[in-house]
Order: sequence, then structure tokens, then C-alpha cells
Amino acid sequence: MSTADAETQRRIANRLKRAQGQLGAVIAAVESGGDCRAVVTQLAAVTSALDKAGFQIIASAMKDCLADPEAETEAATDTDGVSMAELEKLFLSLA
Repeated sequence: MSTADAETQRRIANRLKRAQGQLGAVIAAVESGGDCRAVVTQLAAVTSALDKAGFQIIASAMKDCLADPEAETEAATDTDGVSMAELEKLFLSLA
């Protein structure tokens, strides 16, 4: 994610921090014997937030690849680079 713009990184970090807070609430509810419906609803919110963050990360990487398609050939040797094939695999892992 080193090539993502600062605003995109900020949005992703905020989404992940929100998910972290929601997960803390889920854990607390489970430990205190919270209502099943409330726990599952909150867990679904955490899952959704994490999925959206993952898709945002992949979308950002895809934009970078589309902006510089030559970088895909360099991705195999670049530790920060992600090839289009790798992006597809990552994308599908979230589906």
C-alpha cells in the first residue's frame, strides 16, 4: 500500500479502527453473556467493515496497476508490487 494516496490510506485506517472498536464490543458482549441478536448484529458489522477495507485496499492497488501497467512486470522483483494476477487472487479471497 505504499503507493496509495494519503487520503485513501486515512480512510482505510479509519475503517479498520472502527472495526477494531466494534470487535472489542463483540468480545465484551460475548464475555458478559450479551444478547445473541446484538452480538451477531455487531459481528456482522465488523465483518462488513473488514471486507470494505480489504476491497478498498485492493481497489487502490488496482488503480495503481492501471495507472502504471508496466509496474506489473516489475512486481515479481519488487517487494511492494502486486501483479494483476495477485490482485485477482486477493480480490477473490474476500468474496
